Amino acid sequence: MSRFGNIFYLCLLFGALWGAIATVLVTLLALFISGEAFQPQVTAGAVAGGLSGGLLTALPPARRSKGIIAACGLVFVIVLTVASGALPFGQAMSVWSIGQLIFIVITAWSTVHATHLTALGFGPTRERRYNVEVICLRFLKGIGLVAFTIAVALPFFVMVMMSLKNQQLLLSNPLDFSLNFGQGASALFRSYIELFTQYHFGSYLLNSAMVSVATVLITLFFAVPGAYAVARLKFPGQNFLSRSILLIYMVPMIVLVIPLYAIFSQLGMRNTLWGLLLVYPATTIPVALYMLQGYFRGIPAELEEAGLMDGLSRLNVIRKITLPLALPAMASVALYVFMIAWNEFLFAFMFLDNVDLYTLSRGIAELNSSEVPRQHLMAGAVIATAPVLALFLWFERFLVAGLTAGSVKG
Repeated sequence: MSRFGNIFYLCLLFGALWGAIATVLVTLLALFISGEAFQPQVTAGAVAGGLSGGLLTALPPARRSKGIIAACGLVFVIVLTVASGALPFGQAMSVWSIGQLIFIVITAWSTVHATHLTALGFGPTRERRYNVEVICLRFLKGIGLVAFTIAVALPFFVMVMMSLKNQQLLLSNPLDFSLNFGQGASALFRSYIELFTQYHFGSYLLNSAMVSVATVLITLFFAVPGAYAVARLKFPGQNFLSRSILLIYMVPMIVLVIPLYAIFSQLGMRNTLWGLLLVYPATTIPVALYMLQGYFRGIPAELEEAGLMDGLSRLNVIRKITLPLALPAMASVALYVFMIAWNEFLFAFMFLDNVDLYTLSRGIAELNSSEVPRQHLMAGAVIATAPVLALFLWFERFLVAGLTAGSVKG
């Protein structure tokens, strides 16, 4: 009876698939960075991935040490080189040699590590159906994570690289995203410098920051007491209000633009930031109310009752007990509202005509012209994305806690 079972052959197949996927992705990355005409060797990558994955999963889980994993990676490199005829990326090793060596190592590590995680905890013998399904689900989960990462990271990577190129290089080879660091910082960041010196991006950033922060403050000022009232207090129409908070989102924003445009024009508020500060909170307060009321309901009422029994007023209970416990939810709502206000374009496009009052999204729209080089548009997109990305990474722990809070009561 063979010592190998369904897990071994399944991981042999998944190793081949991981090898083919890693070969394609790393080759494309090398193509973007170097500008060389690299071509993915899918068959060679699949063969190398299958053999290295088979060697790895032929061993029991307890024997798959870091040294064994490294040895399987070396096997992948050797097999890939031999199977591709010493052309692992479709080019001779003399072309961009150091870069090719680095990317071969990256391909080997990605393939072997992905196969190791797929087969983690399972041996080469025959397993019952449940364990086979676990292996398959791990593989599908890995494929999903890879696809999601590419969908998120690739546009941002292309955007950053294009913003650091000049017009001549972009026209000569649009797929060449390699950078010449020898030209100096002023030439490398020329697009960003020109955006702030010639295209008023400093004022755009300031306007967007003021409007977004003010929108967050106004939204929280109304949403926090409103959500607390809906969640805790008893009054006529409470259930109806709780269920109808998000009805405003059933009305498309494009339908509201024309009436608001006419009203703001008559009131003299059309070409002002005050007009945006009236519209933005009107669209963000309902979703903030909806998010916060679920969190307030998740806070045990006994905590507030204990505060009332100790002699605190309702306002002091809210200030000293409820709000400190609600900080994660408030942080997540603040980040969400900030992102909405920061990225909003429709109302800013319709209401603002004065260049000095443009928000960032309105200013980037002005760069979408044949007279403006593409790298300037990409640089503007990076400037608009970077602050939100930094805030998201900073508030991530609050965002996760705030979105999941209130989902379980007890």
